[in-house]
Amino acid sequence: MEKTKKLNIDNRIDYGVILPVFLLSLIGILSLYVALDHDPNRPEIASMLIKQGLWYLIGVVSIVVIMHFNSKLLWRLTPVFYGIGLLMMGLLLKFYDPYLEQQTGSKNWISFGGTTFQPSELMKIAFILMLAYVVTMHNVKHRERTLKTDGILIGKIALVTLPVIVLILLQKDFGTMLVFIAIVAGVFLMSGISWKIILPVFLAGLILGAGMIYLVTTDTGRELLNKVGFKAYQFERIDLWMNPFHNDQNRSFQPALAITAIGSGGLFGKGFNVSDVYVPVRESDMIFTVVGENFGFIGSCFIILLYFILIYRMIRVCFETNNEFYAYLATGIIMMILFHVFENIGANIGLLPLTGIPLPFISQGGSSILGNMIGVGLILSMKYQKETVIGD
Repeated sequence: MEKTKKLNIDNRIDYGVILPVFLLSLIGILSLYVALDHDPNRPEIASMLIKQGLWYLIGVVSIVVIMHFNSKLLWRLTPVFYGIGLLMMGLLLKFYDPYLEQQTGSKNWISFGGTTFQPSELMKIAFILMLAYVVTMHNVKHRERTLKTDGILIGKIALVTLPVIVLILLQKDFGTMLVFIAIVAGVFLMSGISWKIILPVFLAGLILGAGMIYLVTTDTGRELLNKVGFKAYQFERIDLWMNPFHNDQNRSFQPALAITAIGSGGLFGKGFNVSDVYVPVRESDMIFTVVGENFGFIGSCFIILLYFILIYRMIRVCFETNNEFYAYLATGIIMMILFHVFENIGANIGLLPLTGIPLPFISQGGSSILGNMIGVGLILSMKYQKETVIGD
């Protein structure tokens, strides 16, 4: 007769995930200090650093708590989390912060007691849980895979995705919508759906992407996009991406300044707390410019290496788990963090247009830190809750 027992505590904690997160968080605090110290608006540095530190602390507590959630408990709570997430996103359309909406053009922030919060960051986790729940339940029911059952699964994925996308579109948060699409794409590829379906969908995505590029780069296309709700600032972001050094004094030079700041760091950087190039909103979306200017190419590569290690360790967890629900859950979290890193750093170096996506564990922002920390907690719980088979 076989029995199971928990592994000892050291074997149940994945330090390969914890160490990169700790180092990235430490770099985040130091980078935030530099960004705030050289901000011409002279913010209350101590207060903002303490607030950021408190969010890290809340995130750590969340990790410790979530590590004790087993798959059965997560399974039962997933529909509840998803429902609460949709409710929060819906309420945001009415109770959004008007000041931040005016500044960013998006209705994705809520304010209370002097603190701002972005519910979509927690919705990402609830959405990942729900996707894993739906795919796992379908695959258990349909062990014999056919094009028909795969079509049914696609319909189920669309049913849980559509309400989220609609709410994000109503909030006018294009960057966050891209993150959700990346999450769906990752789970979609891992769900076991036939390549006879995946390949046409992939090709359709390429055609759609090429079509969008054509539309935003032609006058006729822009007229059409204007009619369906595209705003002037969205076109401006595309223009600045394609030509960041455009000589127009009335336009934002954020992409050009970011490239200049990173490039000025050279190979080894200028040293800690040096900032000769002013970059707007440096403490959040443009935090990577601090690393580039202060620590140069070497420091920037070290940051990317830490993310590579973190993603690698998460992928190992994904492949090592014998729990199907956990596997899809890990896939969604990996795609969320990976897309954030790729888009943020890509935008900072001019490879991609700016979309307002923060750099995980480094950018200022409590909701982003909390969402990513919860994701890490879920990954750690997969090993922490793992059991080993023993003999009689």
